[in-house]
Amino acid sequence: MNKIKFDTAASCMDPCDFESTPYEQALSEILSQIKTIDGVERLRIRDAMYRVSAEDIKAQQDIPASRNSAMDGYACRHGNLAEKDQISRLNLVGTSAAGHPFFSEIPDGACIRIFTGGVVPDELDTVIMQEDCQVENNWVYTKNSHRMGQHIRNAGEDIAVGELALAKNQLIGTAELGLLASVGCSEVVVRQKPKVAFFSTGDELRAVGETLKPGDVYDSNRYTLFALLKAAHVQPIDLGVVRDDLDQTIAALTVGAQQADVVVTSAGASVGDADCIKQAIESVGELKLWKVAMKPGRPLAFGRFNDTWFFGLPGNPVSVMVTFDKFVRPALRKIRGERTPISTLRMNVRCLNPIFKRRGRLEFQRGILSVNDDGQAVVESTGNQSSGVLSSMSRANCYIVLPAETGNVQEGSMVTVEPFTTNI
Repeated sequence: MNKIKFDTAASCMDPCDFESTPYEQALSEILSQIKTIDGVERLRIRDAMYRVSAEDIKAQQDIPASRNSAMDGYACRHGNLAEKDQISRLNLVGTSAAGHPFFSEIPDGACIRIFTGGVVPDELDTVIMQEDCQVENNWVYTKNSHRMGQHIRNAGEDIAVGELALAKNQLIGTAELGLLASVGCSEVVVRQKPKVAFFSTGDELRAVGETLKPGDVYDSNRYTLFALLKAAHVQPIDLGVVRDDLDQTIAALTVGAQQADVVVTSAGASVGDADCIKQAIESVGELKLWKVAMKPGRPLAFGRFNDTWFFGLPGNPVSVMVTFDKFVRPALRKIRGERTPISTLRMNVRCLNPIFKRRGRLEFQRGILSVNDDGQAVVESTGNQSSGVLSSMSRANCYIVLPAETGNVQEGSMVTVEPFTTNI
């Protein structure tokens, strides 16, 4: 009787696979190969939200343009104020409000009523809060001691003329949009928005609204990818569902490469007989990376097809989200031309429950970060860490980052957490 020979290839259940690339190395390899797209366009600033600037913008005037008051109160000369704990008496001669400066001469020993944003006349150097004053018959009385220059915002305090208001390759968010307006910039040159084609693979997938037959599932990954791509501020191109067929997969990749800068797929990147992504990329392009030593998300494919970059994500919903967050999102930032993002925030906190983990690969488990009654940050697991439990991502607000050498975590142990900085 012939002996049966079993395939010894690593599976996604194995704790360690020496053919898999470590996470940090994989990310570094991907980012070292990704290039920024060249195209630019000029937009009105309201249309430039979440775009990446393609030029430096400098202030053409001081912001604020003139000295102004940071408080509602009274502007005066500090030299006219009495010594500490003595009552000062100032003659009220006028008013300065935002948009309505006071231009008349201000005699020695006089003051003016001033409102927040009102211009402070050159000859005055101190603003006293209205709460520290009493007014009777055009005379202002104050007793508290006051510091020269208090409650005055100097010209150019925010941005001085000639200073950089917005740097090249900076993402234009809410603060940046207001900053551009404050320096009088009505239009800005930005980089082209990357186009990203995406599709799901699988004979079992059905559109939402269709009747499911035995073995069928609704295609949730396309909706997840659409949301992830919109949140990444790129232009998504939905190519639908591709069946488990090599020719159809190659055809879909070809269409995606013709229309987009990046193609992202879900499922079909594993080692099963019906998984066509790896074979398709190797047939028409170049596979540069396959399998990463992390969980969830080991079967990750990265490659190039003509001038288009390709990411083949796993099929399980949680794996799609985690691999997108850890690999695709940073790559899209570089493709957009966005400046290198700040390193991911991580912190050590106490874990409220035991966690099961096998040594051998890095894990990003889903957690709920909170503050206990003692004001200390703590974390607890969302529970079932199966990569098919998408509801756990909805409940989570952080990753519990467990290094490859870490085994089971005991209740009360310190663990590293990585708060979600964006909706993933």
